[in-house]
Parts: sequence; C-alpha cells; structure tokens
Amino acid sequence: MSLVEKTTTPIGSYAPDFELPGIDEQVHHLWRYLQRWRGIGVVFLCNDSPYVLSYIERLKQLQTQFEKQGFTLVGINANYANRYHEQSLKNMKDFALQSQLNFPYLWDATQDVAHSFGANKTPETFLVDQQGILRYHGAIDDNPENPKAVQVSYLEKAIASLLAGEEISLKSTEAIGSPLKWRQ
Repeated sequence: MSLVEKTTTPIGSYAPDFELPGIDEQVHHLWRYLQRWRGIGVVFLCNDSPYVLSYIERLKQLQTQFEKQGFTLVGINANYANRYHEQSLKNMKDFALQSQLNFPYLWDATQDVAHSFGANKTPETFLVDQQGILRYHGAIDDNPENPKAVQVSYLEKAIASLLAGEEISLKSTEAIGSPLKWRQ
C-alpha cells in the first residue's frame, strides 16, 4: 500500500496531464500528444510481468493497426525501481529494444501519474480522446494467456469506436495483470 492517497480518474473526466522522461531521452507531455493524435492509449507496463509479456505483441499490433487513423499508444512504467531494480530506466530501454516497441515508453519514477490515473496493474489501459477526456479504462482483451482464444478485444473496439466518432459501448472493464509495485 502506498503512502500517497489513491485517486481514480472517472470515465468522462479529463485525464491527468503528465510530463515524463522516455527511453528516447526526451520529455513527453500528454498535451503534446493531444495536439497530434485523435486518440491516445495510455498503458501502464513494466519490464517483467508475464501479463505484459503476453500482451506486448497485441499492443504493437494495435499501434500498427490504428496509427494511420490518428491513434498512438504511450507505455508508462510506474513500478518502484529503487526496490525493484529490473524496472530501472536502463532496463526499460533494454526491454523496449528486445521487444521492438513501436510506441513511446515512459518512466513514472515518482508514481504520481499512476496514482492520478488510478492504475493498479500492468498492463492496464486508459483511452483518452483528443480533448483529453478519458473514454475507456481497463483490460486489453478477455484472454491474457492465449491471443488466439480472445473473444472480445475491449481496447481495439474502444479505439475503433473513438476514431469513428461513435459512442464506446463498453467504457470500463476489470484490468487483468500483475499488481503495480508501489514504494512503501
């Protein structure tokens, strides 16, 4: 449990802005993404969760599928690196290179962004529209173990609806993943 009180960003409210360093040694701001993209998928990741590892190819496919339509994913690692050294920025760079990530990967060293969004797991997704409004929160799909057995691709459907200007029918699901590693 964290010493910082946990908040959750409700669906339909403004997503918390962030200013985080990326593995590309640049500083990334949510508002800059809002200026360029029609939809932003903020996904809390880490370097070693079996759930993240099982979803990484699916996330890359979503990025490829929707990028030309005005969408980008933004991965954020908020695990506490001082205690869990495998979560360091250097290891994030190694993970991104090995996984051939095709989207930005940012480091939330203070865990403030994860707290502001209300993230609890890796992976956990938050879909934000171009006005900065949170439109979907939860799981990527209904089967973390087997991509071929997926029956409902929650995030994919939400992105497609958002980009088509349609109402997202399922706005929230329970995230499936490993617990975030909070500082004590």
